[in-house]
Amino acid sequence: MERPPPPAPSAELRASFGEIDVYLFDQLLRGRFDRRRRILDAGCGDGRNLPYFLSRGFDCFGIDRDASAISRIRGVAAQYAPHLPADHFHAGELDDLPWEAASMDAVICSAVLHFSSDTAHFGRMIDEMWRVLAPDGLFFARLASNIGLEEAIGPAGRRARLPDGSDRFIVDERMLMEWTGRLGGRLLDPIKTTIVQQQRCMTTWCLVKAGEV
Repeated sequence: MERPPPPAPSAELRASFGEIDVYLFDQLLRGRFDRRRRILDAGCGDGRNLPYFLSRGFDCFGIDRDASAISRIRGVAAQYAPHLPADHFHAGELDDLPWEAASMDAVICSAVLHFSSDTAHFGRMIDEMWRVLAPDGLFFARLASNIGLEEAIGPAGRRARLPDGSDRFIVDERMLMEWTGRLGGRLLDPIKTTIVQQQRCMTTWCLVKAGEV
């Protein structure tokens, strides 16, 4: 009797990891979550980054301004981690988080900060996410920047029209380094930027919070 063909690699990976950000997947591979088990996905949307964490017993939390997205991620969480309370996922704003200070081992903020309305709004969100992060906690962010396309996009610290036609709040390396110093954080990796065919730049900013566990 013939054995059925194995599942396609893409299907196997998707079953385990969902649509996880490839740069977040890199952090998993490098052991950054081996001892950081309490995770907040800030701006979680439908929870594309959470299936692996949910299915492996991590204590997951999420927040998004879209109440319908929160309803969907609660359904995803019920599938992968039925023991997890539904109230771990909230509809709300990133500049007013409902969790206590130093309560999270890691904060994921993937493709969210570039929806800031201005520098003040950007700062409030950063401050709130940093507030809930515990000492030795991991902060992982992916956000739009002008790094590598400065002439096409213009200066950072404002909302700008990108060559792809989208409007985003953009940062640059100097701005991220200033915030790293202001927070008292430490870069876990050099700031890395991917330029997508001269249309947009996406930068990975990965910090650890100073202090002992």
